[in-house]
Amino acid sequence: MSRLSTLPRGRDSVFAGGSEQYRGDTNAVCPPNLRECVLAMEDCCEEAHEAQQLLRNGTFDLPRITKVLDSQRVFLLVDEGTVRQYKADLTDEVEPQINELLERAEKGVKTLQKKESLMQTKVEAAQVAQSRPARTLIGTSASNKLEARRLQMLIKQRERLEEEMQALETEVDQLELKAMKS
Repeated sequence: MSRLSTLPRGRDSVFAGGSEQYRGDTNAVCPPNLRECVLAMEDCCEEAHEAQQLLRNGTFDLPRITKVLDSQRVFLLVDEGTVRQYKADLTDEVEPQINELLERAEKGVKTLQKKESLMQTKVEAAQVAQSRPARTLIGTSASNKLEARRLQMLIKQRERLEEEMQALETEVDQLELKAMKS
């Protein structure tokens, strides 16, 4: 805002001589005190306007801030004995399940070790069987060849059945886990 006076031009003068001598007279001289008063008033108006703008900028989001400040949080403080009691209760509740899961895991490891030993035996048997047909095909009869084929078919059938058994065991384990969770 400029320092020029923004007083309306239609007002009467406060001086006893009348306002006509000051209105249109370009050579008229304003008393210095009056000019200082007008400038001080303009400065006050500018300061008030800036303060108003600052206040508006600082409070335009008052509803949001009010909502944020209205939210409350409640904190519950408990002593250490209560925490220990809840911890013990939780341990009593969870420990049997953990022990059962450990036992099942140990059983699973044992079955995996058995399967590993079976697989190792199968591999050794397959290696022996691969070396045998080469020797037996040279001097064997047709009946021996049929028995060898039948043996291979039975071995393959056994492997398939073991795979099916493993799949069924996995499915049973999953169903048991589901039943325990629910």
